[in-house]
Amino acid sequence: MTTPDELSVTQQQHDQMLRLVTRSFYRELVNYGITAGEVVTVAGHLLDNVVQNGTHTAGATEYYNRLFTTGDIRDAWHDAARLSVGKVSISPVTDGQIPAIVGWMRTPAIRDNFYPPFPEARDALAAYFRTPSRRYFTIFHGGEPVGLIGAENLDQAAEKLEMRKLVGDPRMHGEGIGKHATFLFLYYAFVILKFRKVYIYSLDINVRNINLNGGFGFELEGVFYEDVLIRDAWRDVVRMALTAPVWLELFDRPSGAQRDALLAAGSVV
Repeated sequence: MTTPDELSVTQQQHDQMLRLVTRSFYRELVNYGITAGEVVTVAGHLLDNVVQNGTHTAGATEYYNRLFTTGDIRDAWHDAARLSVGKVSISPVTDGQIPAIVGWMRTPAIRDNFYPPFPEARDALAAYFRTPSRRYFTIFHGGEPVGLIGAENLDQAAEKLEMRKLVGDPRMHGEGIGKHATFLFLYYAFVILKFRKVYIYSLDINVRNINLNGGFGFELEGVFYEDVLIRDAWRDVVRMALTAPVWLELFDRPSGAQRDALLAAGSVV
């Protein structure tokens, strides 16, 4: 049962999230050329939309366990160092994949979204991936390399790590590949490594990223306003974190086919 103190903390986190969303939305309005006076008009239009569409909103986070369960994963880690779900798989980065990754990093929208940044030179990036405190994987879609996901600051003693991710091939954006790769990496962190905690740093208050990470069970841990300087612009840093018990409670279940077989056999799922 949830205690009053826990409800208070949850409400505080929710209130902080709303402030972050408002801050991000305001910045977007300014970027579109909306003046301070016009922001009030926009707020009025938002209220009009609420009235027209009804006041009901979903009270709970839309978790991705409707899409994934651990039973859906094809685990070939011990035999081939590969994890797959659907058409997406991850396996450790090889030197032959470094040139493609270097090419992805040349895109400013990708390069400037990480702090500290990844090395730009091929040999330096290869050495970076071989550092013991890091563990990086190439993301494949249909057998083709399309992105990168992995761990920074891998702390064996505290059983925690920082996750970084990018889908580098622009043709693959919007295909759900990032969600699949994130699910596979969290399986690696919590089931194979048996770590306790995964955390993420996001530059700027990106509502889409916050919602995506929240769908896997990540919760907001803190916001650092104007914390890093990138290309002469101060940017906010958001930290979100996920613990193994939360993720396992959400996702550690048989697949749909396995569930049907167990039900047919009279087992309780």
